[in-house]
Amino acid sequence: MAVRAISTLLVCTAALLLAVVVSPSAGLSLDTVREFLTREEDTIVFSLIERARYPLNRPAYDPIHLGDGDGPGRRLNASFAELFIRESEAVQSKAGRYQSLQEIPFFAYRVPFTLAPPYNFTRELYPAAAFVNVNDAIWSMYFNELLPLLAKNGDDGNYAVTVDSDIACLQVLSRRINYGRYVAEVKFRGDQQTYTSLIQAKDRDALMKLLTSEAQEDAVKRRVEKKATVFGQSVTSDGPTETGVNNSSETNFKVDPSLVYKLYDQWVIPLTKQVEVEYLLHRLD
Repeated sequence: MAVRAISTLLVCTAALLLAVVVSPSAGLSLDTVREFLTREEDTIVFSLIERARYPLNRPAYDPIHLGDGDGPGRRLNASFAELFIRESEAVQSKAGRYQSLQEIPFFAYRVPFTLAPPYNFTRELYPAAAFVNVNDAIWSMYFNELLPLLAKNGDDGNYAVTVDSDIACLQVLSRRINYGRYVAEVKFRGDQQTYTSLIQAKDRDALMKLLTSEAQEDAVKRRVEKKATVFGQSVTSDGPTETGVNNSSETNFKVDPSLVYKLYDQWVIPLTKQVEVEYLLHRLD
């Protein structure tokens, strides 16, 4: 009798959890999505400013600079940066960071328990599509294309704090770009009939066209460039450095505003839309 009661309780609990997972969240809307993305712009700019404080510090990214002998770095053929990020994510995974679907690690971990207090995160994403992410592309873009433009050549030996600032950049870029899953979900709910027909036809081009708003994208790129201009000024007791049109080219910004514009133009926005399309193609699975 006790076993049957427990079994019934487990079945009811599982059914309740499934209902919670697949039911739409009342908190997800275009307004909440826009607010989240706008706030992430601030975090991205500040994280870039922090990384730009340090020179490129190439030895941190080169496996041949991990020391002599048979250390773990040599066996894994990994750089100091990769090992540092792996270990940092492992600790954060144990602390429960990745229980939220907004956070996606760059390396997979199987953690049997977390140290964080339990919390019932809302499940706005469709379960069969929630796995979609472009972290591999973000990793490659950051280290191979963005970082050489962001950091000046040089080596000051501060490898740990340098890579720690890399982690901050990677995590916020991953969170911002992979949030395209939420963008796609809210847009799908707003026009299910149109999106369903395109998804069933697996028409990637039509989906991309439907998701694209060039006017909105242009406004975002101009806004982040302006934020980099404002946040990147050196402030003195007399106030911030003037950055008008006539002298902005002569101002020594902490991070080049045109680079932030380029980041969004060439990578953040295109990768976000790639996430949106991939998510939608799994939305009916």
